[in-house]
Amino acid sequence: MTEHSLILRARAAQATLDEWKARAFRLGEADCARLAASHLRRLGHSIKLPAARSYRTVKSAEAMLDKLGLATMVDALDAMGFDRIAPAAALVGDIVQMPSEPEGVAGSQRLATLTIAMGNGRVLGWHPEAPEGAVVMQPLEMVAAWRVEPKGNAK
Repeated sequence: MTEHSLILRARAAQATLDEWKARAFRLGEADCARLAASHLRRLGHSIKLPAARSYRTVKSAEAMLDKLGLATMVDALDAMGFDRIAPAAALVGDIVQMPSEPEGVAGSQRLATLTIAMGNGRVLGWHPEAPEGAVVMQPLEMVAAWRVEPKGNAK
């Protein structure tokens, strides 16, 4: 990993924070999949998502996974070829899966709570106690992580 790569990762993470910090969580419009996809695009990866508002409930989001031939959102990240890493090894710009909440959207076993590593052990994502938008938080537990290297067309 080069110094240039770390700079691209930090810039992408900051731009992702700037984009999502004022957008309240709303399934199908401002959710974990869209947050991760926008970040991955900044790092030069080609990501295709269903159209905005094509799912609005947990049931319709799970139906969308079925339509795409995916068992879980985690399977989607694995299928993109990102290497799994220990969550403690996540660098700024990597994708980190957090534990799902027992109730609400994150309560689905198929929908993952995806966040962006911001550095110093912190991640960017939505939290129920911060309804105004995505926030940087210190996780108590992480489930999985994926190394995301910038590609040639990273911004």
